[in-house]
Amino acid sequence: MHFSTLFFLVGTAVALTDIEHKPFMRKNIDPLVFPGKYKSHMHSFYGSDTITKDLPTTAELQKGCPSGENPNDLSIYWAPTLYYVNGEIYTEIYPATFKTYYEQIDHAEIAFPPNFAAIAGNASAKSQSDINEKVNALTWWCDAGPEDRSSRPRATFPRVTCTAHMQVILRFPDCVDVKDVKRYAYAAENGGSCPTGMKRMPSLRFSVRYDTKKTIPQGWKGVPPFKLACGEIGDGYCFHGDFINGWYEDAAKNMLKAKGQTFMRIDGAHGNGKQYSSCKATDRDPNNGTSDYKKSLQMMMGSD
Repeated sequence: MHFSTLFFLVGTAVALTDIEHKPFMRKNIDPLVFPGKYKSHMHSFYGSDTITKDLPTTAELQKGCPSGENPNDLSIYWAPTLYYVNGEIYTEIYPATFKTYYEQIDHAEIAFPPNFAAIAGNASAKSQSDINEKVNALTWWCDAGPEDRSSRPRATFPRVTCTAHMQVILRFPDCVDVKDVKRYAYAAENGGSCPTGMKRMPSLRFSVRYDTKKTIPQGWKGVPPFKLACGEIGDGYCFHGDFINGWYEDAAKNMLKAKGQTFMRIDGAHGNGKQYSSCKATDRDPNNGTSDYKKSLQMMMGSD
């Protein structure tokens, strides 16, 4: 049995919730890796629109407009932008859906603490050996077939045309030191328990379905003409994700009540868990940075 299949079977047996988010910004910033700078490769952003080049607190994120369907979740999530490459033309491949799953809530000891932030995946990965799939579950595949994961490295893009969407999943660390939230780890790396001094949180997972059929209707065979902003044409190794907690405290604690259920909508004082806000998330710093791929490369090479 493939690991990702096992992961999903286990995931369906424990308490979880999911939230769909719309992308609201594409920009060359990463406040966790390059705080205060426009020096990052391109990322696509989902969640609270207060995000800028500067690292925000949970309280600052909660002043924004969410692009997700749960008004109690003002977290910010981002991942490298995916492009279709046709010669010198780079066209963004938009997600059909971007969902955050909060899983294994049965095992959580605490809610996400204020100002907790984490990175999952390896933005510098260039091969399957750079991927710890048993821990972060990073895998690409066609969500409606055909299936080719047994004949290629599982962290690369499918080598066959997807009849529907091309999907990727990525799981985040689920242990944190409450005295120093910059210290976090995976329970899976420690025999299923958190390291000494850390507490278990719900397990966050990204699930992204890209609409490759709309972008490249003629399909592909072999190495696909796709490129993540962090990697090379044809490979998906460098897919990674960033998360900064923006959950309102009451809803974050309500999430823990999902124990014993297979799914629970996370409601809170700011609304029910499947209710988009009336506001529209936008770029709060539109005159700085860039959404242009080639210009972002120039800015990465420039001096501070």
